[in-house]
Amino acid sequence: MTLVSNVLKGLKMSATKEYTIEIYKTDRRMKEGRRLVAKQEFAPITQAYINAVADGKRNLGFTVEVFETWVTKKNLISGKEYQEKYDTPHFCSASSESYWSM
Repeated sequence: MTLVSNVLKGLKMSATKEYTIEIYKTDRRMKEGRRLVAKQEFAPITQAYINAVADGKRNLGFTVEVFETWVTKKNLISGKEYQEKYDTPHFCSASSESYWSM
């Protein structure tokens, strides 16, 4: 095996995905008890790296939620799978009946 094939094989072994971090701060003025401070989207990275970043934010006193940026859903009409962002409202998703009834 060549060096290039070993490197490519190594890339396949480490599962990289796109992640989004939502950073919240405690705020009693809000109904939920917290407010969104920032959303950070990351290029394809490993789960270990995103956990390290999230732990760093938590150590600063923030509440952090980690999401995979793209989720796989099934189209209601055609039955084909497609990808959409994790925070797409239900009525805007092709996987819901309300999307197709408008």
